Order: sequence, then C-alpha cells, then structure tokens
Amino acid sequence: MTQPDTKYLSSLKARYAKASKQERSKMLDEYVATTGCHRKHATAVLGGQRQRVKHPVHRPRRRRYTDEDVRAVLALAELFDHICSKRLRVAMNNELAQLRQSGFLDVRPECYERLQHISPATMDRLRARYGRRRGRARGFTKPGTLLKSQIPVRTWAEWNEDRPGFCELDLVDHSGGNLRDDHAWTLIFTDIKTTWTECVAVRNKAQTHVFAAVQRVRRRLPFPLLGIDSDNGSEFINNELYRYCQREHITFTRSRAGRQNDNAHVDQYLLNRLYSVLRLYTNFFIPTMKLVRKEHQGSKVKKTYDKPQTPYARVLASPEVSEEDKAELRATYQVLDVVQLRRQLDQLLDQLLSLPADESDVTMDPTGGLETS
Repeated sequence: MTQPDTKYLSSLKARYAKASKQERSKMLDEYVATTGCHRKHATAVLGGQRQRVKHPVHRPRRRRYTDEDVRAVLALAELFDHICSKRLRVAMNNELAQLRQSGFLDVRPECYERLQHISPATMDRLRARYGRRRGRARGFTKPGTLLKSQIPVRTWAEWNEDRPGFCELDLVDHSGGNLRDDHAWTLIFTDIKTTWTECVAVRNKAQTHVFAAVQRVRRRLPFPLLGIDSDNGSEFINNELYRYCQREHITFTRSRAGRQNDNAHVDQYLLNRLYSVLRLYTNFFIPTMKLVRKEHQGSKVKKTYDKPQTPYARVLASPEVSEEDKAELRATYQVLDVVQLRRQLDQLLDQLLSLPADESDVTMDPTGGLETS
C-alpha cells in the first residue's frame, strides 16, 4: 500500500472535515486510489478516528488449533517414536480411527475432526513450539581386511532394488564408550525396497555370534533373502559368512571403505529384548520415506522422497512377495495394537535400564535375543 505524504494527508484531513457529503465521497475515492487501502479504513483515517501507520500492519494469525489438539499431536508423536510430521500424518491416516476406538485418543469430536485434517506443516510448528528435543546416539566399527578382494564393492549391476530381498546390514555398538568388557551389539537388517527392518542383539562382534544372528534374521524375513551389503568390518568380511552366501546363492557385497553413507538405510534402534516387539512396531506401524532422486541446483542438492508408507504396506504392494506371505502378514496385523506395543517397548526398556551392566550381559542369549514368530 502506498503511503501519502504527511503534509498532503494533513491538508486532506482538514478539507475533509469541512467538506460536504458529496465532496467527501470524491476525496475518499482519491485517497483509496492513491493508497490502495480499504474504503472504511480511509474513512477512519480522514475522519481522525485512526492514525495512519508507517509500516504494514501484522495481525497475529487467528489460532485454529486448541490446547487439546496440541496435546493430542504430541501424544501421537510420542506413540509413533517421534517420526517426522510427514510420516506421522500417514501413521495417523492408518491408525487414528482405531486409536480413538480403543480409548487411547480420548478427545472431543471437534478435536478428532481437526486431527483428521491437520497438515504436516502445522504439526511441525506445534511440535517445535510445544514439544521436546531428542538426542542422538553414536556407533562405530572396526575395519576388516580378510577376503576384501573376493567380496566385491557394491555396484548397481549386482543389486536389483526394485524387488524385496536385498538388504543392508550393520552392527550398532552399545558400549557407551567403555570397551573394556563385553557389551551388547545390535545387528540391523534393512530391506532396500520395502524398508522392512529386523534387529537382533549379540553379546559381541565375534563371527560366530554375528553369523547366528544373520541366520535368525533370514528366518524372520517375510520374503526370500537375495542379497546382503555390509560394511568392511571383520565381523562380516569372513570365510564363514562368505561361504554361506555362496552356498545359498545370496549376493554378498560390501560398502566402500570410509564411506559411511553407503549404508544409509541402516539406523540406530533399541536393545536386545525389545526387538521381538520392536520389529512388529516398526514394520507394521512406522511409515518410512525412500529417496527417489537427487537434483544438483548449483551448490545445493534437492532431494525428492516418495510418499511415506509403512514397510508392511510396501511388502503388500510388492508383486514379488507371494500371496501366502502377504496373507500371513495381514493376519498378524489384525491382532496387533500399536498402543500395547509401545507400552511393552517402554516397559522392557525400563527393565533393561534398571539392570546392572554385568547382569545385563549375563542374562543375554549369545545367539541374539528372543525368537518371535
């Protein structure tokens, strides 16, 4: 809006005060045409009822979402492990009705209606303003050299990521920086196509424990294991796993040395006894986003991701997975309750953290934790 000169406005207000109704109408037309303001505002300014502002007026946005909505969004974010709001929106689309029916989401009908339509951007603002920040953990690995010349560096030619069965695997350390004694490690499998994830805890990085955990994960997968891609640690680059993959016709590749992002699909998860519950919670209820492409725009890189989906939904959408396996997954999903799974995870975590460090090691199964159907 163009602002008139102060002297001109003062002169116009003086003439407006003495003018007839017809003359005032013409003066208002002139002022509106000059400033671009609303006619009612012009009437108030020229009549002395409102002062002209020198800067644009910034009125606060009317608050649409209530404290009840904020509490519900934060509770849902906690339930779904604080995933980003785009993924949370999909999780809410899948589970909101069931959560209300079960009584977990005890809100008024107006709040429930708003939760059905709240956008990820709005949830981001609410969570940033009222939520809590979460920390990050770290892990590390020891490079290995055995058989590196025989196990090829992963290339696109050897992997078909358009079908389930090609998995990245890694070990996550849980020593807290103290390496003097044995401590738990987690073997994490992540399928590239569906993002289906399996976790098994092992006592240490010995080849025998890691190999047993690989076999355990293979039995759990809802599709055949076709290929694995590991880092260069000696727990993976060894004769036992190499011969096993050759005998079972499993493609075995390794990441480039010093390139941590080669296993970018693998992330950190909770410990040992939680995994029998965590695998159900993560694969059936937590949506994931897959990187579709990267575009270089000058010095910046624009990343495009696909629509968030749960690993369960990705497996069901895959034509390479048999109908028998899909039927078994659907039957499993029908008996699951995300609220109950989350409570079990919290209870198991509390029990694990309450154990002394040496007791935690003693009670752990060396072959990798609890088995689950």
